[in-house]
Amino acid sequence: MQKLKNVKLYLLDMDGTIYLDNDLFDGVIDFLEYVKSVGGKYMFLTNNSSKSVDKYIEKLKSLGIDATADDFLTSVDATVFYLKPKNHKKIYALGTESFKSQLIKEGLPITDKLEDGIDCLCMGFDTELCFKKLEDACILLRDDIEYVATNPDLVCPTWYGSVPDCGSVSEMIYNATGKRPFFIGKPNSLMVDLAVEKTAISREQTALVGDRLYTDIACGVNAGVNSIFVLSGEGTMEDIKKYGVNPDYVYKDIKTLLEDLQK
Repeated sequence: MQKLKNVKLYLLDMDGTIYLDNDLFDGVIDFLEYVKSVGGKYMFLTNNSSKSVDKYIEKLKSLGIDATADDFLTSVDATVFYLKPKNHKKIYALGTESFKSQLIKEGLPITDKLEDGIDCLCMGFDTELCFKKLEDACILLRDDIEYVATNPDLVCPTWYGSVPDCGSVSEMIYNATGKRPFFIGKPNSLMVDLAVEKTAISREQTALVGDRLYTDIACGVNAGVNSIFVLSGEGTMEDIKKYGVNPDYVYKDIKTLLEDLQK
């Protein structure tokens, strides 16, 4: 516990960790206040690429949390960081209008139409998915082009259960083409690497808090930071054996984590 009390940077997953749909979990605001009171910092990390940071700022504000763009790192940020040095001629973006707009804003050569010169397929969590996009992906993957996806999450939690996320859609495409993407978001360590670089806080003083073993906690393990598994979202204790990923700490939710820190 002393090791956890030395943490200065908390990297917080959002869906299933601090809220579910439009319901903020009990204790979240108190936890954020605690982090600030001990001279720490928190950042929100999300694999969900369907919304822009502006939308997340609006959402958190509606839940009573004031945040700025500097408080976020998303799988889209990591995707941009990964793709920019590649100098692709044309990238087909399979995702929401918000996803495409973010990539275009960063200067990437984005298209959402089948046309000559496409040398990369980039897929995000698409809440606007239609069959035409799936068909386009299958056509593009007949050729040897780079294929990347923002995140491997199989489902996205909602108030009524779960919906298929980017990882599930990638499996559909795999069944049709035999090809899987390179996943950029969690469990890839890239977002944590960016957070540590941005804040100049050591990995030993950093903790990742999340509700999924195979993305959030695996990311923390891969990045060499403290990992805190909360059972308020998708994950269960049985997942530890299922995925073979061992968190440093396990808590029922953010509130019980806070209670332990305050002892």
